[in-house]
Amino acid sequence: MTALTIVGFGFVLALFSLPGVVVHEFAHKKACDWIGVPVVDVVYFRFENPPGYVRHVEPDRYRASFVISVAPFLVNTVVALAAFAGLAWLVHSIETGSLEAASRKGVVAAAVLCWVGTSVGVHAFPSTGDANTLWTRARAEWLRSPVVILGLPFVVLIYVANLLSRLYLDTLYAIGLLLLAWYAVGEVAI
Repeated sequence: MTALTIVGFGFVLALFSLPGVVVHEFAHKKACDWIGVPVVDVVYFRFENPPGYVRHVEPDRYRASFVISVAPFLVNTVVALAAFAGLAWLVHSIETGSLEAASRKGVVAAAVLCWVGTSVGVHAFPSTGDANTLWTRARAEWLRSPVVILGLPFVVLIYVANLLSRLYLDTLYAIGLLLLAWYAVGEVAI
């Protein structure tokens, strides 16, 4: 592979990731707003590493850190499911089931819904940075508030999910959301 090919592939991958990164960072930002944690800086998307981030004041309580850290998992999952449900409805609504029967607009809409659902689903997992924040907060606060220990399994799950993302667990998660939406819409359509 030439350097130009690698750069081009990186650009295409970044464009593919755009909806997922934006929704992920939006979820962090909205969680901060909801809890009342001031946000210092937000970048929803850029062609650098990391592709997006939300910098905020450190919350007073572990619970606030937990909500901010796991918000992308919940929001991205719901948005991906909605996009996949729209895709499934669109495909199921084509009566003959053939591509020739689909309008050009329908095919474009299906492609966009598939792209958005996949990208958003792939970016549902909280980052290792989110897990590090929760781990640090738990270690600092567990003597004062032993209930933070209940959050430790989630921290471990975040670390494991990020590790297994190297084996495409995040992609498998998005595919699982697609199959769930496809099945749910198919059951309703029958």
